[in-house]
Amino acid sequence: MSKYDNNLIVVGAGSAGLIAALVGATARAKVTLIEADRMGGDCLNTGCVPSKTLIASARVARSIRNAQEFGIEVPESTVNFEQVMGRIRGAIAEIEPHDSVERYTKMGVRCIEGRARLVDPHCVSVNGEEISSRSIVLATGARPQIPPIPGLREANPLTTESLWDITELPSHLAVIGGGPVGCELAQAFARLGSQVTVVEQMDRLLPQEDLEASAQVNDAMQADGVEIRTGFSADSSSDGQLSIRSLDRTETVDFDRILVAVGRTPRSDSMGLDELGVTVHDDGRVVVNQYLQTHVSSIYASGDLVGPHQFTHLAAQQAWYASMNALLRPFWRFKFDSRISPWAIFTDPEVARVGKSEQELTEQGIDYEVSRFELSASDRAIAEGRTEGFVKLFTPAKSDRLLGACIVGANAGELIGSCVSAMTHGYGMNKVFSTLHVYPTWSESVRHAAGARRRKQVSPKLLELAGRLNSVLR
Repeated sequence: MSKYDNNLIVVGAGSAGLIAALVGATARAKVTLIEADRMGGDCLNTGCVPSKTLIASARVARSIRNAQEFGIEVPESTVNFEQVMGRIRGAIAEIEPHDSVERYTKMGVRCIEGRARLVDPHCVSVNGEEISSRSIVLATGARPQIPPIPGLREANPLTTESLWDITELPSHLAVIGGGPVGCELAQAFARLGSQVTVVEQMDRLLPQEDLEASAQVNDAMQADGVEIRTGFSADSSSDGQLSIRSLDRTETVDFDRILVAVGRTPRSDSMGLDELGVTVHDDGRVVVNQYLQTHVSSIYASGDLVGPHQFTHLAAQQAWYASMNALLRPFWRFKFDSRISPWAIFTDPEVARVGKSEQELTEQGIDYEVSRFELSASDRAIAEGRTEGFVKLFTPAKSDRLLGACIVGANAGELIGSCVSAMTHGYGMNKVFSTLHVYPTWSESVRHAAGARRRKQVSPKLLELAGRLNSVLR
């Protein structure tokens, strides 16, 4: 007889939770999926999908304004913000069936709308019902942070959760936070016609990224009309003015809307984790081992709830490991390796990275070489008028093994894929260089960077010998 109602309970139906439920259903396990809000979670409803759809509209607006550079005369254009937002809702609606209750129910997953609370290591309470399971996967995601700035809440600030409900284009948008989300949305709204000011307390935008990448994004955003205040922290808000302060001066920023983009806090509260002995970091992240298992052996966690990075693709990969380990324990388990976690920032130009950054390599005293290719030398980039950016590959001094890579430019998020493959499967840059690529494509840029490294490794003595030999053979 069955000891539990389910093989697997998944709490949260965002990127991680949906994959965990899918894995369970594919393995013919009995699965219950519990979601407190909307299926698809933040990625579908308030994150990746709406933001990238907005960015696409903003890119078109900029292309029209700069059409003359390509020999195209375009009459003056206007932005219909209502239609822009309608297109976002349309994109969500088109993708929504992939994440729907109907789809998962057809797979055999029981879907429940409600807020879950853990009763014991094998039991979850939702809507007054107690449901048992052999294992539980937590995938409750994260929520936007609102910093305790005097007057900020009274200004009805926007976050990534509420932004998509606005019906009018802000005339002057103040953005608190110069990280990936703040930069992406600030540039998009500036291209759509808002006056935008970004306030970032660190001394540069994208402070976690490569210095050159940060500088190129800064210059591009300024070219799009974004006012940037780095080294400033928001002090208070009152009557349509945001007071900001640096070490030596105070300024004010006028706004009609404020967007807060200072990070996200994992949703680990109000689930009963403390009572069960599930350890939680001070920042709200659930503590897990290399198998995504908490200190309670039957409970696993994945996605933004765990970190260390909050990316949809990372959440999905963690969910595979968490659900497989939850289903197979204690007979088999898979170790999750978080060292190779690529990401991209969808500003224009894009920024993509995997592995260690140049700053990290320097700080850790690792001996490395940089192989570089400027996109201004790419035939495809020249043809498309998108020559800003570069590819940087970091390798040990005497090896072609990739330690990390940073790419800035158009389609950087696509280009980083070959670097991720090399690091994941353990082959070096020489194999990337020896692989035939289609001409003219953006992907050649990574091959050219690998070729730059290869040329540096050629022995001068060997070249001298080749020259002598060819002289004799002439």
